[in-house]
Amino acid sequence: MSLLEMVQKKSINLLPEQYKTMSIEEMEDRVRTIKHQMGKKLFIPGHHYQKDEVIQFADAIGDSLQLAQISAKNTEAEFIAFCGVHFMAETADILTSDKQKVILPDMRAGCSLADMANIEQTERGWEIMQGQFGDTIIPLTYINSTAAIKAFVGKNGGATVTSSNARPMLEWAFTQKERVLFLPDQHLGRNTAYDLGIPLEQMAVWDPRLERFECNGDLEQVKIILWKGHCSVHALFTVENVQQIRKTHPDAKIIVHPECSREVVELADYAGSTKYIIETIKAAAPGTKWAVGTEMNLVNRLTNQFIDKDVFSLNPYMCACMTMNRIDLPHLLWALDSIINGEIINHITVQPDIAGAAKLALDRMLARG
Repeated sequence: MSLLEMVQKKSINLLPEQYKTMSIEEMEDRVRTIKHQMGKKLFIPGHHYQKDEVIQFADAIGDSLQLAQISAKNTEAEFIAFCGVHFMAETADILTSDKQKVILPDMRAGCSLADMANIEQTERGWEIMQGQFGDTIIPLTYINSTAAIKAFVGKNGGATVTSSNARPMLEWAFTQKERVLFLPDQHLGRNTAYDLGIPLEQMAVWDPRLERFECNGDLEQVKIILWKGHCSVHALFTVENVQQIRKTHPDAKIIVHPECSREVVELADYAGSTKYIIETIKAAAPGTKWAVGTEMNLVNRLTNQFIDKDVFSLNPYMCACMTMNRIDLPHLLWALDSIINGEIINHITVQPDIAGAAKLALDRMLARG
C-alpha cells in the first residue's frame, strides 16, 4: 500500500503528544526497560539506513531481505518491531509465522521506489507487453517492491532479486525466457544487464504512465524491459559529483550503489550492494579515501566507524532518505508501548493470497542461494 493510499484510507496513526514532550533520555530509558521486560519475545531489526537514535536499539542490522530472514528464523520473537520501510515489513510478514506480529513504528515510512510500480499499472503493462512480444517474457522484481508486485511476479513464474544477487538471478531468468521485465528500478536492471554483456540498444524502458516503450534500438531485438522507476536517493548522485571528486580528491576511490545511474556507475571505481560497500571499506587499507554514493545515514556511520580511513559522501549536499527517517526514537517507543499496553499499532499484515504468491517469488530466489 502506497503512502497516498494509506492517507486516503486514514490508516496512519499520528504520534501522541506525550512522545513529543519526552526528553531523549526518558525515551531511551523507556525503550531499554521494555526490551528488558519483554526479553526474547521482542525482536528489533534495523536497516542500515536508519538513524543512530534507532539503530542503537537494533538486535540485528542489515539489508531488508537479510533482516526479514533473521526475523523468520527467530521463532522465539512474538513481536518484530521492524525499523525500516513498509515493503521491508511486508517481506518480514510474508516470511515469518502466523504467531509473529510485524510492526512498523511509523506507517509513513514508505519507499518512493516501491511506489513507482503499483499492481494496476503492472497488470496493464504486462498485457501490452504480451501483445507485443508474446509469451517470451519472465518478470523479475527488486526486493524493493510491494507485496502485490512480488505476488504478480510469483504468479508469472518470476522471482525477486536483491542488489547482491541481481546478476545470477538475471542469468537464471534468461534460462527461462527470451526476455526479462525488470521491476521497479531501471538503474539496477540496466547496470546488471550491461555487466552481463547486453548492449544498451537491446534494452527498452517501459513508461507506465504513458503506457509505451522508450527504445533507442529495434524493439523486436530487446532483451531487457526496464520499468521506469528509480530510487530518489541514489538518483541524486551525478556525473558532476564524480568529476568534482576526481578534481578535488584525486586519490579517493569512488564506490556507489547500483541503484545509481549507468553513467555514474560507469565512472565509479566500484559498484555494489550496501553489504558490498560496507565490506569493501572495512577491508580497505588505513589512510585510504572513499567517496561513497549511497544513503547519508549509512555514510555517516561508516565515517564514524572506520576512523582510520577518510570516508565521505560522493554528493556533499546529500541528505538522508526521508522515508527511512520517519522511523525515529519517539515512534519506536510508541510502537513498543503499544505492545506493552495490548493495543498494537501499525501491525503489518499481507493478505494470504498475496503472501502465498509473493513467497513463490521469494522462494525461487532463495533456492538459488
